[in-house]
Amino acid sequence: MLDAATEGVIALSGARLEYRWLPASHRPEAPPIVMLHEGLGCIAIWRDLPEKIRDATGCGVLVYSREGYGNSSPVTLPRQPDYHTREVEAFLLPLLNALGLPRVTLFGHSDGGTIALIAAALAPERVAGAMTLAAHVFNEDMSRAGIRAAEQAFLDGDLRARLKRLHGENVDGAFWGWCRTWLAPEFHDWDITALLPAIRAPLLVVQGEDDEYGTPRQVAAIVEGTAGPAEALMLPGVGHSPHRDQPGTILAGLVRLVAGEVAFKP
Repeated sequence: MLDAATEGVIALSGARLEYRWLPASHRPEAPPIVMLHEGLGCIAIWRDLPEKIRDATGCGVLVYSREGYGNSSPVTLPRQPDYHTREVEAFLLPLLNALGLPRVTLFGHSDGGTIALIAAALAPERVAGAMTLAAHVFNEDMSRAGIRAAEQAFLDGDLRARLKRLHGENVDGAFWGWCRTWLAPEFHDWDITALLPAIRAPLLVVQGEDDEYGTPRQVAAIVEGTAGPAEALMLPGVGHSPHRDQPGTILAGLVRLVAGEVAFKP
C-alpha cells in the first residue's frame, strides 16, 4: 500500500502510465477511490477534484491516465471494439496489483464509467462500490450524434488546441482513437448489458438530463440490469459532465456510496 503522496510512471502491459496517489486523510481503513477518466480525459482534466474527493470522503485516491492519454505512452490505433474490457484486464487490475490495492471504490466518467462497470462485473472481489457519471452500456444514435459534433469541433474549431494542452503529442491518438471507434460500423451494435447481472457491488448511477451523448435509457439499463444495490440520480439542467456542473452533488453522492448508504432497488 502506498503511504505518501506520489506522482509517477509505471510500466504495465507494454505501456507506461502516469499516475497520482493521494493518501487517505482520515479513513485509511476504507477502500481507496480510483478515478477513471472520460474518452478524451487524463489526470489533468480532473483539476482539483481528486483533492476534493479525498477531503470529502477521507479515502485515499488514485488517478491515472490511460494508454494514449495525457503523459502516458501513445496507443496504437485503431482501438478495438472491446477496448473498455482490455483496459480492465490489461491495465486497471494490473495497476491495482502493482500498487498493492486489493479492493477499491471506482469513480468513472463516461468511458471511465463503462470501465468501472466492466471491472465490477469481471472482478467483483476487487470492487467495493462504483459511482458512474454518464456511463454507456450500449451505443445509441444520440451517442454517435454527439461524437460527430465533437469531430467537427476538432477539425474546424478550437477543440484540438484545447485537448493538446491536456495530451500534448498524444492529442490526435486520443481523439481519433475515441471518435473513430465509436463511429465505426462494427461498433454500432456494441452492448455490454449482458455483463450487468454479474455486478453485486453497490452502484450510484448518475447522468445529466441534458447529456448530449446518451439518453436516460443508459441509466435505466444499468440500474435494472445489475444484481446488487443500485440507485439512479438524474440531474436536471446538467450535461455530460455532472462533476463540473454540480460538484457538490457529486461529492455528496460519493460520500453516501462510501458510507454504504446506496439504497437497494425497489
